[in-house]
Amino acid sequence: MSYGDGMGTRTARSEERRAEILRAALEVIAERGYRGATLGAVAERVGLTQQGLLHYFRTKEALLVAVLEERDQWDAVPDGRWRLDLLASLVEYNAMRPGIVQTFSALLGESVTEDHPARPYFTQRYGNVRESMASVLRTEYGARLPGGLTPERAAPLLVAVMDGLQYQWLLDPESVDMPGAFRDFLALIEGDPGDPGDPGDPGDRGAPDDAGDAEPG
Repeated sequence: MSYGDGMGTRTARSEERRAEILRAALEVIAERGYRGATLGAVAERVGLTQQGLLHYFRTKEALLVAVLEERDQWDAVPDGRWRLDLLASLVEYNAMRPGIVQTFSALLGESVTEDHPARPYFTQRYGNVRESMASVLRTEYGARLPGGLTPERAAPLLVAVMDGLQYQWLLDPESVDMPGAFRDFLALIEGDPGDPGDPGDPGDRGAPDDAGDAEPG
């Protein structure tokens, strides 16, 4: 084996080890939250000493950011262009991986504190996501949505629904149909009045057969 082949093998093993550490970190954070997830706990899960773990990630903050970036890579669209139908598919996909969603949601909730190391990441991420969602809405509807909002004004609402549904679903997955609720929200955006025969339609509740002939009470 040449020297170059040996370097390539070591690099590949190092990357595999890093990936293993990231998976372990996701599990530990999901179980204990960021503040309860120690480097020692992650190291123990992958069979390393804490000092050995620091060879791959020099600080806990570096490991945290790597975990978040790894999640973004999993959700990335190849051409970088989202569509509403792809967003609905992403929500359905997230419903099949509660551990990842739990990790992201736990870190997001903790990041609102001023000293949290993930705060800059989430601040920048949400800026990028709002811009991306505005582009999605503009591609789908043009300068105005059916309800009259501009894509820029509607984008934060779209992001809020996606992340807010995740919290509700994590707390009570039996009661919250996350993919279904998101599809309902898309129907609201599109101005779809729904099925007129739906018993949940308030326009049908208690209406007389011939409203024009109803006598005053």
